[in-house]
Amino acid sequence: MTEPRDDWPRNYYNYFTEAEEHFQRARGTALFRFSPLDWALLEAWKNGGIPLEAVLRGIDAAFEKWRAKKSRTQAVNSLAFCAQAVMREAEILAGAAPPKPAQEVEAPFSLSELEAFLERTAAQLRDCGREPYAAIADSLDGLRKDAALHYQDLEQLEQRLAALEDKMLGAARSEQTDDDLFHARRELDAQLRPYRSKMTADQLSMLEKQYLDRRLLERLSLPRLSLFYLR
Repeated sequence: MTEPRDDWPRNYYNYFTEAEEHFQRARGTALFRFSPLDWALLEAWKNGGIPLEAVLRGIDAAFEKWRAKKSRTQAVNSLAFCAQAVMREAEILAGAAPPKPAQEVEAPFSLSELEAFLERTAAQLRDCGREPYAAIADSLDGLRKDAALHYQDLEQLEQRLAALEDKMLGAARSEQTDDDLFHARRELDAQLRPYRSKMTADQLSMLEKQYLDRRLLERLSLPRLSLFYLR
């Protein structure tokens, strides 16, 4: 099992890529790519405060248990297979030691990359040609103009971007038809069915929300505004 890493906050903005690469190594195939369900589950964990270290350790624990089985009737094709193990590791880490004081974390991207991200997402929103998204684009332009200031406090900037993304999602949901939502839910149910028993009701509810939001934004070609998607 992976040894605990005290510097995991330094990988905060690499949460998704580190988890995918670790799952690939554990599975033994570099060509495997996460599905929309996997990305939604990761985002649910990230938003729920599950440390990256717990995700990596949970992946290792789940694969160790799978390899110990005498009969393996099914390959591990989803991160959802590791859900129970990740939650156990999160509980272990939470109880192992008192929380460490916050440390200053160096951003894994430059100021110019941040400015380019804000400019790019604003342009994508304007391309939609509809007023709710144009207003959000204006807000992103305002953040870009003060990017040097926001670069000094990325946590606060992430909170501002989260608020704008919530506003964007509200506008997107108003465009969604009953038929669109029906098909998205059927798609989710088909992918999640083999793994429902591995998750609690709260986990399933959070995952469902993340998945449906991601699919809605993808269908409308709307950008993600979180700094997690800067690269």
